[in-house]
Amino acid sequence: MIKLILSDLDETLLNDDGTIHPENITAVQKFVQQGGYFVPNTGRSYKSVFGTLATLGLNKQEKQYVVSYNGGAIVEVHADGSEKIVVQHGMSLNLAKEIFKLGQIQNDIDTHIYTLDTLFIHNISSADKAYMAERSVPYVEMPNDDLNFLSNEKPIMKVIFEHTDHEVLRAIDKTVNAKLADQVLTTYSSDRYVEFNPKGSDKGSTGLELADLLGIAHNEVAALGDSLNDASQIKAAGVGAAVANAKPEIKSIANLILDKTNNEGAVAEFINTHLEG
Repeated sequence: MIKLILSDLDETLLNDDGTIHPENITAVQKFVQQGGYFVPNTGRSYKSVFGTLATLGLNKQEKQYVVSYNGGAIVEVHADGSEKIVVQHGMSLNLAKEIFKLGQIQNDIDTHIYTLDTLFIHNISSADKAYMAERSVPYVEMPNDDLNFLSNEKPIMKVIFEHTDHEVLRAIDKTVNAKLADQVLTTYSSDRYVEFNPKGSDKGSTGLELADLLGIAHNEVAALGDSLNDASQIKAAGVGAAVANAKPEIKSIANLILDKTNNEGAVAEFINTHLEG
């Protein structure tokens, strides 16, 4: 019996325009009313998920959880609007500086630096700006490439690079890992990002940390996703499900491939068909 659903957001729960299919909302609410936990497991900041929780009606829960930054943190959100960081897996400023520097392989590289509660973006592209706006993701633009101001910030969770040319993303991956392979975990997401977390931090391991905190057995956990940064949770969960629009690599490791895409209510399909039989 599935008691915890870990769900990716972009291209999984959310439509391409950042909205949520009505069938997903109804199905998630039913699952939670029956005693289950529906937990966003995302590469984003937990603060950018608050609107999604409200749309799903999960902001009214006494305790709601979000796994953010590709497993960098577990956050407990309360109905009164307060939040508590339950688990965090950050990186040092020196490591963030090295990743940032190595990733600047050409002058049009867009770089995101996530601290525990703020997203900073250097050299944001017009395409990325539109993507952020569609999903109501808050961020602060950096005036230059000096990262020393981050010494006064909370822990750094991850560093990611945006570019629409996949060859550029792969080149960044190769350059960073040539020097830092023993310190970073590399993933890709949304057909536009290559992401670097500290080694040992991923959606799967942190998702299971949450299951342990809730007293839920690992075989009672389901994970839904579409992109390469979802691979760890798809593998770790008792049931790993790939939405119809998922990458071939994700479909190849999933226990279940859904018939519907993110735009067609794939999460609702999983809850209504595969949990109820």
